[in-house]
Amino acid sequence: METSYLMLGGNVGDRMNYLCRSIDLLRRDAGKLTAMSAVYESEPWGFDDSCYFLNQAIAIETELVPHALLETVKRIEQTLGRMPTRKRSSYQARTIDIDILLYGNLVINAPELVIPHPRMIERMFVLQPMAELAPDLEHPVLRRTMSYLKERCTDTKKIKAMMQIFNSIFLPDTSEN
Repeated sequence: METSYLMLGGNVGDRMNYLCRSIDLLRRDAGKLTAMSAVYESEPWGFDDSCYFLNQAIAIETELVPHALLETVKRIEQTLGRMPTRKRSSYQARTIDIDILLYGNLVINAPELVIPHPRMIERMFVLQPMAELAPDLEHPVLRRTMSYLKERCTDTKKIKAMMQIFNSIFLPDTSEN
């Protein structure tokens, strides 16, 4: 089992419902959900749109290798109505976007998959929830913690915590009876 950190986000339709449904499908198809950040609302990054995104970072323990996890993530996005982008670098509104940020300490640089996510350190909507979720987790290339990277991020897009999804819905009860 390996721990992978994912970023969920969307700005089309019932945004909270898409986050919840993607978590359900990830739990079913990708692995065990072990932690989740609060839900954040943020301005679109890379394009102009009046609809803000809801974003959330999650940690899962998975037996899937990185490329199989990517295939699973893409299948879940498609199931939830994500339309494929025409160009790899184009940003657009979407029902759900699931990015693999980190996969253990692996560094992968393949055409279809780059881990750590190449733009995560540029985006406050990624670093804020990651610093909440795993403040002392180190970026495997930069060897800096999520908290450190968040404090030095120059992204000025607006982001605010919306709510803590009730962890009891998605995370197993670890208390003893």
